[in-house]
Amino acid sequence: MAAEDTFINSGLTTLSAQEKLRTDGANELASAQPRNIGSMIWKVVSEPMLLLLFACGGIYLVLGDTHGAVVLVFFILIIVSISLFQEHKTERALEALRDLSSPRAIVIRDGTQQNIPSREVVCGDLLVLSEGDRIAADAILLSCMNMSVDESLLTGESLPVEKAVTDPAPLTMGQAGGEHMPFVFSGSLVVQGKGLARVMATGSRTAIGKIGQALASVQQEPTRVQTETDKVVKMIAAASLAVALLLTIFYGASRHDWLNGILVGITFAMALIPEELPVVLALFLGLGAWRIARQRVLTRRVPAIEMLGETTVLCVDKTGTLTQNKMAVALVRARQPLCHQARP
Repeated sequence: MAAEDTFINSGLTTLSAQEKLRTDGANELASAQPRNIGSMIWKVVSEPMLLLLFACGGIYLVLGDTHGAVVLVFFILIIVSISLFQEHKTERALEALRDLSSPRAIVIRDGTQQNIPSREVVCGDLLVLSEGDRIAADAILLSCMNMSVDESLLTGESLPVEKAVTDPAPLTMGQAGGEHMPFVFSGSLVVQGKGLARVMATGSRTAIGKIGQALASVQQEPTRVQTETDKVVKMIAAASLAVALLLTIFYGASRHDWLNGILVGITFAMALIPEELPVVLALFLGLGAWRIARQRVLTRRVPAIEMLGETTVLCVDKTGTLTQNKMAVALVRARQPLCHQARP
């Protein structure tokens, strides 16, 4: 018991905390790496419609139609510029938000309270928690006083849960959301009271970190507009090749001029390709991203605008999951007197 009291009073030493930080790693979630310009360009130019435009431009050059090739290249530059501008702007905004958010935690080390960055919190640290603090790691309460914690980030329940100390203290973490339990979790908010807790898990080993790992394993599916565009491109390509083949065979067999037959087939097939479709699509998606950006909404993937445009109803079962779980004054209106006093 004396050793436990000494630990509560002094906490970890600076040297042991630094050693644990080197061993366990920083207390931060594995975030998605920001995309560079090269990856964004490749993502844009690998779209099926753009590949179709590239193929058309190459055929125009082979046929000697420099004007048609220049027009297609101009269209391609417009599409790439719009997509790159929007996505690069979003990446810069997300990077700025990551730099601005630098949460801190109060821990007891070497017998004194220290205010350190939350990324430097390690297992075994003593967290000093007060009202309004964002909890830096999963921990077990050693003492608390009238403590309530908002765990809606993990449970979706908007109401805070009361915390209590158990004797003896558990050796492992429990589940989030329980009333009168000694467990507090990373990312939760202390809405009332204060307490002292021993850190049990940091970084990706926390409850919120495990959720992040599960989300990272989810593969990104193509949007509906990308799927439909892919189908249209395949249909157009198949129809163009079929027409080119038929015309080449007919022209070559009837006139015995296979070279001109090939050129006629390719020219007619090119007339079937709607070069304007990808340009119009990119312009409308870019305008949609610009309009919602005016409402302070970031669009990381421009094709996602099409999915948002089809949304008519959002069905939500938990307060605080998709909302901020906050209320704010929108309008202050002066109260009018019920009656006017008669003038003498």
